[in-house]
Amino acid sequence: MLDGDLRKDLAVLSAKLMALTAQTAPKSKGEDDVEIAVIEGEEKDRIVEKMLEMAESREKNFVRDAESVKKADAILLIGVYGSKTLGLGCGACGFESCRAFEEFERKEGKDFSGPNCAFKLIDLGIAIGSAAKLASILGADTRVMYRIGTAARKLGLAKSDVVMGIPVSVTAKNPFFDR
Repeated sequence: MLDGDLRKDLAVLSAKLMALTAQTAPKSKGEDDVEIAVIEGEEKDRIVEKMLEMAESREKNFVRDAESVKKADAILLIGVYGSKTLGLGCGACGFESCRAFEEFERKEGKDFSGPNCAFKLIDLGIAIGSAAKLASILGADTRVMYRIGTAARKLGLAKSDVVMGIPVSVTAKNPFFDR
């Protein structure tokens, strides 16, 4: 069994290495609009408290996820700024053209702001997938959680339009799946 300090150090190191692979993940047209942050300590605790606060007016799964995040030693936040288009006019965002998308007034939703370019959201998914794969290789316990991202955004710990959080722990049993 790992002692507490070593276990925590390994979890934080894993989150930092996951940040590295998220940063170097391929991006559409090579344009990097991905935001990445490693959160630990008091900032992590603030996210847990915000999730519990949000549960009062939302749904019980905020409590379930907050209880899981309490067991994490670090959180990797990965978000994307989705307002910039690639100029392809593909229509995946629901607009006729990139120009129509860009002229539309962006709105703050309950959790995120939008609309967002589909390619930027794909970039977010690739960055998250890259980080999750590395966590698996390292043997770190993780789970991608949207509720972490929205809480972090509301606290100002992330500024991008759409944010996901990945709690990281190094334990004998993954605390994020047996809930």
